[in-house]
Amino acid sequence: MSFKNKTALVTGGARDIGKAIACRLAAEGARVIVHYHQSEKAASATVAEIKRRGGKATAFKADLTQATEVKKLRAHCVETFGEMLHILVNNSGGLIGRKKLTDQDEAFYDEVMDVNFKSLFLVCRNFTDLIPVGGTIVNLSSLAARDGGGNGSSLYAASKGAISTYTRSLAKELGPAGIRVNAVCPGLIDTTFHDMFTPDEVRRRVVEATPLKREGTPEDVADLVLFLASERASFITGVNYDINGGLGFS
Repeated sequence: MSFKNKTALVTGGARDIGKAIACRLAAEGARVIVHYHQSEKAASATVAEIKRRGGKATAFKADLTQATEVKKLRAHCVETFGEMLHILVNNSGGLIGRKKLTDQDEAFYDEVMDVNFKSLFLVCRNFTDLIPVGGTIVNLSSLAARDGGGNGSSLYAASKGAISTYTRSLAKELGPAGIRVNAVCPGLIDTTFHDMFTPDEVRRRVVEATPLKREGTPEDVADLVLFLASERASFITGVNYDINGGLGFS
């Protein structure tokens, strides 16, 4: 799955799933832009690791919920690697917090929807014209988009559901231009996300309910993303791929 002479942007690429995707793309020859918002130290470490292994990468900070910041990211990508983006991986997002409906207010709604869906919309809106025929977009949705999510994650699940539907819409809109758009829907993956928001006991119960009896790894997800970004998936578009060890089927 060589990506030699291709440029890739991975949003939220500093750590966990984003880092695994960025490193795998670079290992296959891609020039990688590692976007981050708050994880500057982790982003620098990811870029350093890629370069240490002979790859090409750069890091750039931007708040993707702000159109002006997205435009700055675009300018950096063009100035660094030229006016062509072959692979766009929309990985940025987060749970923000677990809250029941009665504890959610308008500000919380805006924050969750903005960080997960508005950010993805703004990136697609500003980068699509850089993607050539044969280019790909891979979005990070979630098992939560399928099953409504765990306790207190209703808005997160809704934002990921929006991503899954938007993926199908973009696939139809961009297909005639030769651009494929797919999404992956991870289940329980061993990441900082769950370290912060999912109690150990809940994680143990989920693993027990999972046919493969383990949590996924960021590398598991990265392998699927790379397949979808590659020419091996040249007739696949508009699909949301489950990757959850059998925990949920669609």
